[in-house]
Amino acid sequence: MLKNKIKFKFVIMNYKVMFVSLAAFVLVSFSIPKRVHKKIDKQIKSTFNIEVFEKIGVEFTDDIQQELVAKLNAENFFSIHSNDKKIGYFYFGHGFGKTDKFDFMVILDKDLVIAKTKILVYREDHGAEIGSKRWLRQFSGKKVGDTLRYQHNIAAISGATLSAESMTDAVNEFLTSIAILHKKNII
Repeated sequence: MLKNKIKFKFVIMNYKVMFVSLAAFVLVSFSIPKRVHKKIDKQIKSTFNIEVFEKIGVEFTDDIQQELVAKLNAENFFSIHSNDKKIGYFYFGHGFGKTDKFDFMVILDKDLVIAKTKILVYREDHGAEIGSKRWLRQFSGKKVGDTLRYQHNIAAISGATLSAESMTDAVNEFLTSIAILHKKNII
């Protein structure tokens, strides 16, 4: 009887793990929500001081994708064009706080220098301080080849340690991936 009870709990636990894995896959595989696109558009307009622009997903082969540290694809990494000229890029990514993920964006100018970072959706009660313009300004001006280190060249935030470390790591991974794409003349 005890063996059957343990076996039953194990089977239920396996189904829970499979459900959580499937849910995570489904959430990650969808493109950027429409309401978040509006926030992204607003940031692009203010960063480049433009009204009309086009966002084009950047595509590359699977073998290139496997070399990248950040998971970049045509649904989260875009070139920005205005008046038939490429003016920059933006990346939509996720970081993790204590209990939930948050959505952010990084805007690069045409020279692959960070022009702006922005927290688009923060889902936790604590740690939202990483969304402050003052803290995010630290990333502006960083470029391919720069290494960001939390509590060294990126200031710490009391009460937002996990979120701030996650954001720092995510931007680092993004810059490393951009360096790979640039070296291969893809961007």
